Amino acid sequence: MLLAIDCGNTNTVFSIWDGETFLCTLRTSTHHARTADAYFTWFSTLVNHYGIKLDITDVIISSTVPRVVFNLRVFADRFFGCRPLVVGKPECLLPVDVRVDAGTQVGPDRLVNTVAGFDRHGGDLILVDFGTATTFDVVAADGAYIGGVIAPGVNLSLEALHQAAAALPHIDIAKPQNVIGTNTVECMQSGVFWGYVGLVREICDRIKAERDRPMKVISTGGLAPLFQQSYALFDAFEDDLTMHGLTVIHQYNKDN
Repeated sequence: MLLAIDCGNTNTVFSIWDGETFLCTLRTSTHHARTADAYFTWFSTLVNHYGIKLDITDVIISSTVPRVVFNLRVFADRFFGCRPLVVGKPECLLPVDVRVDAGTQVGPDRLVNTVAGFDRHGGDLILVDFGTATTFDVVAADGAYIGGVIAPGVNLSLEALHQAAAALPHIDIAKPQNVIGTNTVECMQSGVFWGYVGLVREICDRIKAERDRPMKVISTGGLAPLFQQSYALFDAFEDDLTMHGLTVIHQYNKDN
């Protein structure tokens, strides 16, 4: 079995892959001080709840938070007796090229999404990931990562509004019934929701114009389903894009 771990700025996701399907997917908050023992206590408790017999032979990690990687390495070594493959490290091979400015560090999550998107949809893609940041990753016809766009995440924008303006409450993002809000919460929801609809549409249109070719737009991330319903912004939604990419990268390294 393969344990795929995706560590983001807000949440860390663990998925168990048996070679054909994901047996379960577990989430915990990302915290750099969490020890290997703490990871295993949490992980094994939930796995037992699902009635899964653990037989982890391989571990692959993608992390946008470098400080957590050490404890995740210890977790893999101590409890599963394996050296994890870490995306972004020299020993981790990628099945696609990365064509960016020399010296540029591309987030591992963006590389993993590129691999997954190309594997499922082919090339000429725009991958929109609604995470802590809202990222746009551009995939060339041959699957290469060729750059993208980084914008503030939806929840980050809401939190900034709440913290910077004393009269504005903390709210959850939702699609408003009308564009014109008749109370503070509706006004904020409308501004954030329709503002991000406009942001996604405009950035994708400009990328397509710059590339001068048809491109598919694929969404992923926690808030993607909310925006998926809005005016056909996306050609497809992938809820397990990153995890799929990790399985593809793992298999590529085993084969090479």
